[in-house]
Amino acid sequence: MSGVDHRPAGGGPGIDRGAGPRSPRALVLDTDGVLLDSAGLHASAWKTALDDCLDAVAGDEQPSFDADEEYRRFVDGRPRYDGAAAFLAARGLTLPAGTPGDPPGRATIWAVAARKELAFVDLLREEGVEAFGDSRPALLALRSEDVPCAAVSASRHARQLIRAAGLADLLAVIVDGEDAARLGLAGKPDPALFLRAATLLGARPPETAVVEDALAGVAAARGGGFGLVVGVDRTARRRTAGPLREQGADLVVPDLTTMVRSVWGERG
Repeated sequence: MSGVDHRPAGGGPGIDRGAGPRSPRALVLDTDGVLLDSAGLHASAWKTALDDCLDAVAGDEQPSFDADEEYRRFVDGRPRYDGAAAFLAARGLTLPAGTPGDPPGRATIWAVAARKELAFVDLLREEGVEAFGDSRPALLALRSEDVPCAAVSASRHARQLIRAAGLADLLAVIVDGEDAARLGLAGKPDPALFLRAATLLGARPPETAVVEDALAGVAAARGGGFGLVVGVDRTARRRTAGPLREQGADLVVPDLTTMVRSVWGERG
């Protein structure tokens, strides 16, 4: 078993998934959960912020935040405000929006988003973040194939963490939350971040592949008209493979080295 699920869901515009001249000429990769082993920290930080909010708003009337299923469905890959708003709406709860300057708390959506950021920074300080073991070998293989790569993240910490993980030298472009705020780019599931990265790589979306582990990210890549959308399911029992396909992934792989072999052939 190769670990690759080739069952198409969205039907990309025609990139050949095997090696050859029609393989993607550029690649855009999500950061958290694809390049860096940081998704767990984000999920834990969201649980801290959202459980605190639920306790204040609903008491015992609402179950606690599910840091697995609800994390993937509502907040993974999204800007903090959008994630908090989506989760609360799904629970039928309403908070005032507040303003981006609200301090960490639970009275407004922006305050909940700020609480998540504070919790994430605390976890980052305590535990740190490393690249997945396959990230650097895969990026080196892609360099040998002359495939320029970009990393994309809604997080304002992404550029710093990518550098600390030793991957920045293998990425031609990094687009993170700081860029999104400066340029007014909408977050996933809007494709704006991916489209910005492709533009900086000098590649059109139909000739560019996107690699994502988040459902919102797969939806963004599909909505942006990218030629190949690859889902990464690093879970032990491939629990996210089905949802990734349903959202629009053309193929699902367990890691990046498998992705390189599947798309660019055994040369990678």
